[in-house]
Amino acid sequence: MGTHGSPLRGLMSTSRSQTFEGRFGRMFRSLHPARFGATDSDAELNLKALGNAMKGGDDPPKDGPDGEESGIPALYTYLGQFIDHDITFDPNSSLQKANDPDGLVDFRTPAFDLDNVYGRGPNDQPYMYTSGGKFLLGSPITGGGDPNAVDLARNDANPQRALIGDPRNDENLIVSQLQGLFLRFHNRLLADNPGMPFIEAQQQMRFHYQYVVLNDFLPRVVTGEVIDALKDGDGLYDEHSLQFYHFRKSPFMPVEFSVAAYRLGHSMVRPGYRLNDANLLPIFALDPNPDLRGFKAMAPDRGIDWARFIDTEIRPYDGSNDPADLNRRLQFAYRLDTSLVEPLSKLPASIASDPPPSLAQRNLIRAYYLQLPSGQAVAKAMHQPVLKDEEILIGQALDSFGPDDTPLKPVTAFGKVFKGNCPLWTYILAEAMHHTIKVDIPVTGQVQVSTPQLGPVGGRILAEVFLGLMFGDPTSMLSVNPLWAPPSGADYTLRDFVRYATGQPAVMTAGA
Repeated sequence: MGTHGSPLRGLMSTSRSQTFEGRFGRMFRSLHPARFGATDSDAELNLKALGNAMKGGDDPPKDGPDGEESGIPALYTYLGQFIDHDITFDPNSSLQKANDPDGLVDFRTPAFDLDNVYGRGPNDQPYMYTSGGKFLLGSPITGGGDPNAVDLARNDANPQRALIGDPRNDENLIVSQLQGLFLRFHNRLLADNPGMPFIEAQQQMRFHYQYVVLNDFLPRVVTGEVIDALKDGDGLYDEHSLQFYHFRKSPFMPVEFSVAAYRLGHSMVRPGYRLNDANLLPIFALDPNPDLRGFKAMAPDRGIDWARFIDTEIRPYDGSNDPADLNRRLQFAYRLDTSLVEPLSKLPASIASDPPPSLAQRNLIRAYYLQLPSGQAVAKAMHQPVLKDEEILIGQALDSFGPDDTPLKPVTAFGKVFKGNCPLWTYILAEAMHHTIKVDIPVTGQVQVSTPQLGPVGGRILAEVFLGLMFGDPTSMLSVNPLWAPPSGADYTLRDFVRYATGQPAVMTAGA
């Protein structure tokens, strides 16, 4: 029960039993829940203090290099959100939506099968498709230099809602337009391969997506030692390497993943993004000022210049030669650390109608009521080195600190209850700060950027869930053909997916 007097969202649809198995469950059932106070009210106060400390600087959206940037292009933040909506998708249950509006534990198919795109298919949801099996698309949008850019198809309500497989993929302008790329990818497959059956086009897109998830997204956010430990001698992901999650044997979605490890993306969010030459927008703004919130028709000039989000072309890193380069540059996700940008501590009422408005505080309190163990307890259970309290640092993972930057402090500075007892989500982010690599970023010239990655606790949880779901799906790429690779080759990445979806030249043939 929260201090506001109502059950925490998602709580009513979960079991408190540590041995519960089913659609929701725990990877580490024998571990005791972490306690952060003598009473729930005390725990909430302590967790709110920690959540407040995880608030980053109040920096407005800006152009040009930023000390908080990682070496991961910004679109991967929203691919991560898209993935979450795919593997926690429930397209039709209003009861489940009422019990769990965040999609925390309720799902229809916990698989990388793109049912957030395809919904229930053209026979059951014909209003999403043309008679030829292509997706219906919306009105043209401009500004990004993509001549074929369109909004999602929408109804005539006010505001206009997107007619898509999962409504959550319209919650901000970036994930909305990423959803549109998936629709266009499918449509181009059918256009480029006359006579290709719908089901084959569906499998082709799923395999390309799964390939990107396994071989591009995962290695960017998870340290290489964890990835290598999950592969065999031939460099293929190996089901026998999974130690903590076996979906095929015990099908459930682990709360340690959904409430802790996979909330990494909250740390990657920038305070705002430049969509195109005309639009540098904050993630949230006071109404009626424009921002990136969705669930309405796209303004016709807010088409995304994808080279600002992913390296579809190579652009200068800064404005050393031409100041105009600053607002044309590739934007990067913020670093994985124990810091969230300031706007996420003041969520608008349209997003967080119940207190607290801080996303960090909400994450911590939700995990507490879902009875997650501490990060130290999970690390011990995984037989991994346990971070000392003074190694669990709160703040931004900057290379250097200026006079206006908040210095890092150990978690115990924000409450004695956190001594040897750090919330799992915070622990996982702090662990990433100890697993930083230098990344050569795709820009003009040679530029390396420090990039924290999830370590042996957070990275292993995330990677095992991804692989466990993939191996547990008999129709997935890993189950059907683990040697499968896109026709263009094994170095295929999200960049190539975007290029094909936007109509740029690419190799994509039937039967690949």
